[in-house]
Amino acid sequence: MIKRFLLLALILINFAAIGQNKMKEVKELIDTNDPGWPIVEDWIKTAKNKVEILPVDATKAKEALYKTQVTTRSILGAVVYNTGGLLIDGGWIRILGSGNAKFNRSVPDWNKGKSFNEFGEVPSFLLIADDAIGGFFMLNGGGLGNDVGKIYYFSPDNLEYESLDITYSEFIGFCLNNDLDKFYEGNRWNGWREEVSKLKGDEVFNFYPFLWTAEGSDINKSLRKIIPIQEQYSLNIDLRKQLGFDK
Repeated sequence: MIKRFLLLALILINFAAIGQNKMKEVKELIDTNDPGWPIVEDWIKTAKNKVEILPVDATKAKEALYKTQVTTRSILGAVVYNTGGLLIDGGWIRILGSGNAKFNRSVPDWNKGKSFNEFGEVPSFLLIADDAIGGFFMLNGGGLGNDVGKIYYFSPDNLEYESLDITYSEFIGFCLNNDLDKFYEGNRWNGWREEVSKLKGDEVFNFYPFLWTAEGSDINKSLRKIIPIQEQYSLNIDLRKQLGFDK
C-alpha cells in the first residue's frame, strides 16, 4: 500500500513539474537506484493474460521519457523507457510505451494535440492505452475530474469517460490479470481473436451501427472495418460534441 501511494505521488509530482514548464533532462529522469521496471517484469512473469513486450529503441526511449517528463521509478516511466509498448491478450489492449515498428505510437507523441499542445505544458489527461474496438484509457491529470492520478475509460459503447477508480499501476495489474472477457462482455464478436491478431498498432475496428446505439447492441450483427486510430479518436470526440456531452 505504501509503495502504491509513493508511485501515485510520483505521477502527481511529475504532472505538477510539467505544469511549471520545468522540463528535466533525461539523466534526471532515469532512476538507477529504485527503478520501476523490475516490478513490472515480476508482474508480467505471473500474468494470467498473454503479454507481449515490444522491443525498445534506446534513442526513442530517451526521447519519449524526456517528452513525458516522468521518472523511471514510476511504473509509467518504466513502461515508457523500457518498452516499445505492451500488447495484452493478443493485441486487444495496447499499452503505450516509447513506440515500436509494430506499435508506432509513443505516449508523448500520441498525446500531443489531444491533452496538450506543446511538450512541457500541463496535460489535462494522458492517453496511456487503447483497445481494438476504439476504447481509450486515460490517466487523469485534472481534466476529467478531481481524482487526479486515476484511470478513465473513454468507452465506445456509450462515449462516456468512465472512472475505473484505479491508478496507473493498478491498471497494469488489471490488464495482466483481470477477466477481460467479463470486462468486455458484449463487445467481443465471434472470431475476434484471429482478426485482432492482424490489426496494426495504429488501427482499430470501426463498427456500424455505432456500438453506443440500440441498433449496435449486438456486435455480431454489426458491420466492421479497420480504420486509423486517429480517425476513430477524432470521430468519438466529434460525436460527443454532436450529442451534447461537451459544450
